[in-house]
Amino acid sequence: MTRLFVTGANGHLGRAVLRHLLETKGAAPAELVAGSRDPSKLAELTARGIEARKADFDDYESLVNAFTGLDRVLIISTDELASPGKRITQHRNAVAAAVEAGVKHLVYTSMPNPDRSLVSFAPDHLGTEEAIKASGLNYTILRNAWYSDNYFASMPHNLASGQWFTAMGDGRVSNISRDDCAKAAAVALTNPPAGNQTLTLTGPQALAASEIAALLSEVTGKPLSVVPVSDEQLAQGIRAAGLPDFVVSMLVSADANIRAGNFDLVTDDFETLTGAEPQTLRNFLTEHRSRFS
Repeated sequence: MTRLFVTGANGHLGRAVLRHLLETKGAAPAELVAGSRDPSKLAELTARGIEARKADFDDYESLVNAFTGLDRVLIISTDELASPGKRITQHRNAVAAAVEAGVKHLVYTSMPNPDRSLVSFAPDHLGTEEAIKASGLNYTILRNAWYSDNYFASMPHNLASGQWFTAMGDGRVSNISRDDCAKAAAVALTNPPAGNQTLTLTGPQALAASEIAALLSEVTGKPLSVVPVSDEQLAQGIRAAGLPDFVVSMLVSADANIRAGNFDLVTDDFETLTGAEPQTLRNFLTEHRSRFS
């Protein structure tokens, strides 16, 4: 029996991956192991027959113990963004632990073009990819495009005011849903593509801010005007909303990355891997219309 491990199993992506492993790929619970810093938070999964193990990215030995006896491991990038250098250290711990534990295949969630991306956390992904490639492990790297789900955070406020302040300029972005990325990860775990692969998972279209705003207006029935601003003006507005500096940096750099064209890409890697088409942004917004009310 091939045993599969998912880190970050208590997070949005981790839980979705496990759901797809069970429901989409038909994996037996006994094949699956869920990892978390606090396994007590995985009671819902253990009730379904999935083994839970402690996997603390700050505790190397816990990672070795968590990965031991497993065939394939999905490393979901951690959310440690507030402390510079912490996340890449965590990821390198996980890669080294996978080597020591004898893992046969590693799957990692990265981002598009980390080598030239302007997004503040891109160096973490690039460094992790380099560590994986140097490890000697068989691997599948999934470069997930900007999640459609990210609009849940800001767009309800924007729609309420009728204005979307953005520094995207004329740039375009191809969004993909977190659920589609979870489906792709589940496929990569159960049926890894041949050889060592780096796949870029995108939606079917790259859209400009005006096109995204038009879709939101169409779906919600609320007018939304795009207001172009500079990086400095965007940072000032986000900071005024009370968000911490690392979030300000992340959001401003994401808009700058779109403006630079580094998120303007559409691939067929998702369809090739899963045999399905990724959800369009229109369908995603329609499905989650209530989240934008």
